[in-house]
Amino acid sequence: MTGWRRFPAPRPSETRRLRTACTAVVAAGVSLVAGCGVPGGSGGSREPVTVMTFAPEETQATNMPGMMAMAKAYERWADARGGIDGHDLRVITCNEKNTPQGAANCARRAVKEGAAAVVGSYSQYGSFMAPLEAAGIPFIGGYGMSGEEFTSYLSYPVNGGQPALVAGNGRQLADYCSGVSLVRPDSINGDDLVQLLNSGLDEGNRNVPSADIRAADDATEYTEQAEQARRRAAEPTWTTTASSGTRPGCVTAALGDRTETFFDSFRRLPEDGRYIRISSVIGSVGQPLVDRTGGRKGPFEGAYITGWYPDANDDRWDGMRKVVDEHAFGDDRIDPADAGVQTTWIAYTVLERVIRALDSDTVTPGRISHALDQGLEVTTDGLTPPLRWGYEDMLGAPGYPRIVNRSVTFQVVRDGRLVAQDKNFVDVGTTLMDAA
Repeated sequence: MTGWRRFPAPRPSETRRLRTACTAVVAAGVSLVAGCGVPGGSGGSREPVTVMTFAPEETQATNMPGMMAMAKAYERWADARGGIDGHDLRVITCNEKNTPQGAANCARRAVKEGAAAVVGSYSQYGSFMAPLEAAGIPFIGGYGMSGEEFTSYLSYPVNGGQPALVAGNGRQLADYCSGVSLVRPDSINGDDLVQLLNSGLDEGNRNVPSADIRAADDATEYTEQAEQARRRAAEPTWTTTASSGTRPGCVTAALGDRTETFFDSFRRLPEDGRYIRISSVIGSVGQPLVDRTGGRKGPFEGAYITGWYPDANDDRWDGMRKVVDEHAFGDDRIDPADAGVQTTWIAYTVLERVIRALDSDTVTPGRISHALDQGLEVTTDGLTPPLRWGYEDMLGAPGYPRIVNRSVTFQVVRDGRLVAQDKNFVDVGTTLMDAA
């Protein structure tokens, strides 16, 4: 997990001026994009649309192979239906290797292959953005791990990234916890998380800041940090349930892949009479981790988790599950409960809606980004609030001005499953602005 680089959004390059060749008309929530077709083109077979999805695979750090597998399943599903608005979909995948060079190499390959967009990808390094900007290629629905995704004029995020999750986690915990300890990376990047969590706690009328527990994000055990976090979250009560009316202390961790290591150290601590609940955010803890650590008998039973989307059991995911069942061909890299897979599905939903709105024989990077810039509204079957990337739709907060989806969901682990604590989306836009 990384933090957020603080720099203003870059000025659009000369290539962006070419977008004015297309004219967008947005009315009544429907965008009709005209003037973007091939001269003289009418009907017949339309040109294929090439896109790329990249993510790390087979690395020693975070791996997200399900995102690329989901993209290929979407490609097969789209083409089985005759393409998207008459366009065959060609999906190129690229192993980002969890390195800055790997991310940049994938972006350069997208340029070389003539990609109209990069869709539903993952990288904690923003080095991919410069090659895409130079070629005018939009980046649609990244996972939300790099600061560039929330600052570049060619990025169209579908979630609020790590900032929204941590701010939302503070809101979630404010209603339940007597005290909160935050375990986060001991780095400049991790410093932002403290203010984000505290902003959420404050908005929930918990005017007591969290205990800031710094931890190396590459350690193999966290006993010292676990002891400190537990001690500062709650006083001993020798009560292990809420039956007495006592609020628990809460320990929340946002260490990316090392969150599992931290909570392994935490569960090994000897009992000391403190009433503690644990918590985290999607990306640090998800259903796959809950499953492999014992489910309802594991350490995450009862944990509070803040996510971007509805829980994996929600009926709104039925469309994605059907595509996985019918077009993934048993690819075990795809877990429909994984946030990376879910983000990829939503990103490709956005791509499809844009292509249909263009209604053109030729789909180019400039036409896609122009339609989005002009305020095309995209619905995602309720998996997010309606999305628009017009200037007036953006949060505008320093460090992440291009956030348009300010919503998070509150979940809890019950009987080994992440389920909704509240079915509604929670808007953390004010929380983010206060933190900034």
